[in-house]
Amino acid sequence: MMSVKKKRKKSLNSNPSSPTDTNIDPQNLPVHVAVIMDGNGRWAKKRLLNRIKGHEKGSETVRTVVRTCREIGIRVLTLYAFSTENWRRPQSEIAALMALLKKFLISERKEMLDNNIRLNAIGQVERLPEDVRRELHRSMKLTEKNDGMILNLALSYGGRAEIVKAIQEIARDIKSGGLDADSITPDLISKHLYTGTMPDPDLLIRTSGEMRISNFLLWQIAYTEICVTDTLWPDFSKEELLRILKNYQERERRFGKVDT
Repeated sequence: MMSVKKKRKKSLNSNPSSPTDTNIDPQNLPVHVAVIMDGNGRWAKKRLLNRIKGHEKGSETVRTVVRTCREIGIRVLTLYAFSTENWRRPQSEIAALMALLKKFLISERKEMLDNNIRLNAIGQVERLPEDVRRELHRSMKLTEKNDGMILNLALSYGGRAEIVKAIQEIARDIKSGGLDADSITPDLISKHLYTGTMPDPDLLIRTSGEMRISNFLLWQIAYTEICVTDTLWPDFSKEELLRILKNYQERERRFGKVDT
């Protein structure tokens, strides 16, 4: 985890201020940024459009955010693309979302290869349609040697389900005699999560103004800095991302400690 030793200047629990200077310190970037991409439906409703149009516009924002993070040097970017709860949505919307996901995986493959981005997926990906899984695994295989940035897509993902899965794996190890119960530590649990080989998020961004975690990375965000912006995801821009990162760099991260 990176530690920001600067005086806290403002809260990030609302829209960041709009400084004209968005120069950020490349030596003080969050290693891992996670994003709850919210507001596609409301963006479409405000424009009297079908919800799917909001998702289509939101996919353009995904492209912008991925490119920006790669350009400035973010090492890990995790995007909450589809939750376990999203399976409850109307079948027509789910089908459209899966079609958009498949299109994204195919269309962005070359860019990920050209820009040294490794694609990874976290969640119950076995629940995705077979054709989507095929394209997902193909992109992951083609980009597996890339080491410039990890792009995590949280697909059919739920934080509680992830923790349950980790506990089940540990319980099986104990039952088989390969592990003693007293050996269970936070680090051990972390290793059994989908993100077990990655650092926990330093910064979590949620768009659309909703003040919820929405079952996202529940274990991993224990000491994550959180920014909630009122901007709907399709309107989220490179400039706002840079302002948030600048604001993050002005925070003091103590991880439960006090200044000395």
